[in-house]
Parts: sequence; structure tokens; C-alpha cells
Amino acid sequence: MAGWLLLAVGQVSCVSNRGYQTAMDEKEAEIRGLREERAALKAQIQKNHSDLDTARGQVSEASAKPAEPADVPETAEKFPELDKMGISYGMRDGNMVISIPSSITFASGQATLSKDGQKALKEVASTLKKQYAGAKYEIEGHTDADPIKKSKFASNRELSIARAMAVLTYLVEECSIKDDQCVVAGFGQYEPLAPNDNDKDKAKNRRVEIVVHHAK
Repeated sequence: MAGWLLLAVGQVSCVSNRGYQTAMDEKEAEIRGLREERAALKAQIQKNHSDLDTARGQVSEASAKPAEPADVPETAEKFPELDKMGISYGMRDGNMVISIPSSITFASGQATLSKDGQKALKEVASTLKKQYAGAKYEIEGHTDADPIKKSKFASNRELSIARAMAVLTYLVEECSIKDDQCVVAGFGQYEPLAPNDNDKDKAKNRRVEIVVHHAK
């Protein structure tokens, strides 16, 4: 009987030890997990601080940069009717420049005036006759630098000339601008307002400009 009791006590002791060891192992695993989580949180906090410092530096740098110049320099004169049409204007080298974006006037690769383009030119003609009667008007076609693909025109130069001619024809035939007041030029992609490296800047470069040369 005594031997049986000793064996039973020994077995209980072994079970107790294994349970204790298992509990200790689980506790240590939990502690390791908490330490790893703490280290990960610390690394994330440091990264957040670094990102915040970078963002602050970018904001500071952007604030220090001068404002991007307008496509056409501003003028004290205001023409609300042109503003409503999305037409920009301003002084350049002492001359008034009216810049009509191709998004208003022409479909891609085309030189046929859209209905919106015709409306825009009527407003431009009205402004020219009211404010700059007797002046000379240089009508300049400009494009972006993308190669001509799906178009009847062989080059951007040809497209720019055709668009300038379309504007001239409409101003003369439909808006009573005198033909002998106008000069036409096609610059193609060679007089950009912005680099041709993204869609937004390419859109700025596709335009027809009317440069007003005051009568001497």
C-alpha cells in the first residue's frame, strides 16, 4: 500500500510539474509577443515622425517657391465675357494677347471650329472691335509636341496654321473683322507655354492666340 501511495504521489507531482512548465512556456510566449508588438509600435511611431518631418519640409519648400506664372500675364483690364468662356488674356511685350484654348475651339487633330469655338470667337471679335478697333491682329496657332497620328495634317506646324486660318476665316466672314487687319502664323509645337510632359501642360500649349498690335 505504501508503495502504491508513493507511486501515486509521484505521478501527481509529474503532472503538476508539466502543467507548471506549460503555463510558464505560455507566459513567456505571451511576453515575447508583447515585446514584439511593442517594438513594432515603436518602429511605426518613428516612421510616422519621419513622415511628418518630410511633409513639413515639403510644405515649407512649397511655401517658399514663387507662384507659378499665368499662361498670359495679367492685365488691369477685365473682360467678364471672355472670362466666362474660359479665354485668358493679358499683356505680353507691351501687346494685349488673347489666348483661346483648343479645348474650346477644336477637336483633337482637327481644324474645324466647334460650336463652342464659334461662340468664343464672337465674344473675342466683340472685344476686339470695342477695345482695339484699328489695331493689327496676329492670329497664332500653337500645338503640343505629340506627333500627329490620326489626322489629315502631316505635322503640328500644318495643324497650327490650319487652325489659325480657321479662326481668321470665322472672324472675317462671320464677325466682320477686316481681313487686312489680320496676320496668320503657325508655330506648331515650337512656342510652348509649359513643358510637354503631362496632359495638363500639353493642354496649355494647344491654343490659338490673338496678339493685338496697336496702330501707330
